[in-house]
Amino acid sequence: MATILALHGPNLNLLGLREPHIYGSDTLDDINARLQAQCDELGFYFNHLQSNSEADLIDRLHAARTDETSFMLVNFGGFTHTSIALRDAILATELPFIEVHLS
Repeated sequence: MATILALHGPNLNLLGLREPHIYGSDTLDDINARLQAQCDELGFYFNHLQSNSEADLIDRLHAARTDETSFMLVNFGGFTHTSIALRDAILATELPFIEVHLS
């Protein structure tokens, strides 16, 4: 069974609390629960990590190379346009991924 990994970057742990008029009232737990339900329905395993630390995200990407991760959803938040290290780490996984953002 394929494993889907969702990586959430800095400040996404504050979803639902921080500026709900901009980001909505859904929490990160709500989002992960919906992703888990969709993965269950489709027969996939689901893992996720949120971190405000670039190093934690990079370490998790390195682990994805060998832990049966099949596909990744990434929202690196504020690191998206500033972190060459995250870009290099995600490319080094050689895994397919989709980058997503809140609007």
